[in-house]
Amino acid sequence: MKKPFFMIVAGGSASGKSTVVKSILKKSGIQNVLVINQDDYYLDQKDIPMSERIKMNYDSPESVDIELLKNDLNQLLQGKSIEKPIYDYNLYTRSEKKEIIEPKPIIILEGILSLTDQNIRDLADLKLYVELDDDLRFIRRLTRDVKDRGRSMNSVIEQYLKTVKPMYHLYVKPTKRHADMIIPNDEKHSTAVDVIVNMLKTIKE
Repeated sequence: MKKPFFMIVAGGSASGKSTVVKSILKKSGIQNVLVINQDDYYLDQKDIPMSERIKMNYDSPESVDIELLKNDLNQLLQGKSIEKPIYDYNLYTRSEKKEIIEPKPIIILEGILSLTDQNIRDLADLKLYVELDDDLRFIRRLTRDVKDRGRSMNSVIEQYLKTVKPMYHLYVKPTKRHADMIIPNDEKHSTAVDVIVNMLKTIKE
């Protein structure tokens, strides 16, 4: 297998990164794609009490095991399989389980901090940044975390004000200067999706 095409999709929390990726894959019709969520590479915190895990800053680059992520990406791009960690949002740490991942012709890394490390950026063939109004991102995050991740409304609001919002402006938003394409997600992103789809269709599976 030739070297996989590696794409990074970054953007603020609840900006619509997953939605954009799903739109690209649906419109392209390409099946043989590996999507890696950067969240799975949050540091293992099993030895830290739950009361402390909840207070951790998960929006700083220091919260991510960058070395493991870089190593796994390099392995995949060399055509080798990996044992990928799985993050448990309810426990605020990694699951005991791991997932055996095989390389595929197209690999997508998705995450708020996925453009912060230069070594990872240098591996990418295409870098995208999904942008959305701050208020809309907060509403989406609040809805998602309460509905899908078992969080209380108060805890989501507290975390957003304490770490998510300030870290977005400190670490996440500045990385859009590294993107090859910025995708506005306030209304429609179909034009950008079409461009990316046409690019991916030129890649032999």
